Amino acid sequence: MAIQVRHYIGGQWVAGSTGETMKTFNPATGEPVAEVAVAGPAEVRAAAAAAARAFPAWRRVPAPKRGEILYRLAEILRERKEELARLLTREMGKVIVEARGDVQEAIDMAYYMAGEGRRLSGQVVVPSELPDKWAMAIREPIGVVAAITAFNFPIAVPSWKILPALVLGNTVVWKPSPDTSATAAAFVRCFEEAGVPAGVINLLVGGGPEVGRALVEDPDVKMISFTGSTQVGREVYAAAARHLKRVALELGGKNAITVLADADLDLATEAILWAAFGTTGQRCTACSRVIVEEAIYDELVRRLVPRAQALKIGDGLDPTVQVGPLINERALQRVEAYVAEARAAGIEILCGGERADLGRGYFYKPTILGRVPPESKFAQEEIFGPVLALIVVRDLEEAIRVNNAVAYGLSSAIFTRDVNKAFKAMRELDTGIVYVNHGTTGAEIQLPFGGTKATGNGMREAGLAALDTFSEWKSIYVDYSGRLQRAQIDTDALARLPE
Repeated sequence: MAIQVRHYIGGQWVAGSTGETMKTFNPATGEPVAEVAVAGPAEVRAAAAAAARAFPAWRRVPAPKRGEILYRLAEILRERKEELARLLTREMGKVIVEARGDVQEAIDMAYYMAGEGRRLSGQVVVPSELPDKWAMAIREPIGVVAAITAFNFPIAVPSWKILPALVLGNTVVWKPSPDTSATAAAFVRCFEEAGVPAGVINLLVGGGPEVGRALVEDPDVKMISFTGSTQVGREVYAAAARHLKRVALELGGKNAITVLADADLDLATEAILWAAFGTTGQRCTACSRVIVEEAIYDELVRRLVPRAQALKIGDGLDPTVQVGPLINERALQRVEAYVAEARAAGIEILCGGERADLGRGYFYKPTILGRVPPESKFAQEEIFGPVLALIVVRDLEEAIRVNNAVAYGLSSAIFTRDVNKAFKAMRELDTGIVYVNHGTTGAEIQLPFGGTKATGNGMREAGLAALDTFSEWKSIYVDYSGRLQRAQIDTDALARLPE
């Protein structure tokens, strides 16, 4: 029986005003997972208004107490980790070990941000230029935050937005991908059980682009935190700018692993396979380019191709499966179109290049393209599927130029045993994340997450940087001199100091 999923608005699970429903399906089997209410403008208005009503009381809850609620949330997520992971795999398709990692990331983030409830440090030791005057700066919440998230990390990525927003005293309206509505509802039930007050978190399921647009335009929404495509991110940014709203964007990537001639090729092969074909390539940090020195190109191909061909494809609930399905038929057709165009352009298909016929589901074989020109669309555009382009270069300097010569700047990696080359790469690679002797995936929650160029707008999620993203600074001055002192004007202030 399909799970019944409704909106969560003002502490109540509601069907909404439209009466319209949609279904989510298991992308591996085609079986229905959930029947989902479809949000419309009325639900957006109700959710934003509920969040706005809850904001004054929530912001006044002491931050340590807000943190205690997040600690309870972390414990609930730990208890339900397997249940949530299995639902996530059923609805999104990623293999079960990765689904558990998705939930674990939210657990880690809940513990981390809960701890910030007892810190939330401002700037409290700030010397004033005038005598008998005290100065400090503190963080203040922004207000109602709209979190708009994609299907590929349906618990982890929302946790990067929702948890720092809540510990800072903001309230949230969350619009997840319609494809993962049941997973989103299960996640929100954990917040409900942890004791998050009514209206502090609100969920709008089943809604398409019109719901996102309504959130951006709603007068009660003060900030938009968006994860998705660069094209849509630009539209969100432009629309929000008309209202001077805070916007945080996490967008596309065209991430590369550079393999130098002195690299440990066994280690590099393992990392490339995981980074390129984990989550079926449906990660913003997925490796879709390998930049390899000419001297070792043939040897790397000899190692990579048979390993990619041997990856087991199937239903992610099978613990022996290594590559699950794409999210839907549209995503599958997009990958097919790119590979067909590469084949027509004369690019060698070293392995894969076709659907995996398992009788049902949206499966595509792990695909490696050989000697791809770095200026071609296959080396420039985000495919978001299990397709890897191999690019040949002469040396590190050319590798760095090729790595940086794309529109995106999220994640990069380099394999080398030469510490000097590693440090040069760390300095020169124009990405928000750089790995040495590791793939492009696997960010940890205690460090800032985000990228440069078309990957975003400079805001960061995770780590202490997230506190800046979801808060405003307030500067406070207390003058206890008993007289009017004018900063930058009282030039004789020192003359009046007591002896």
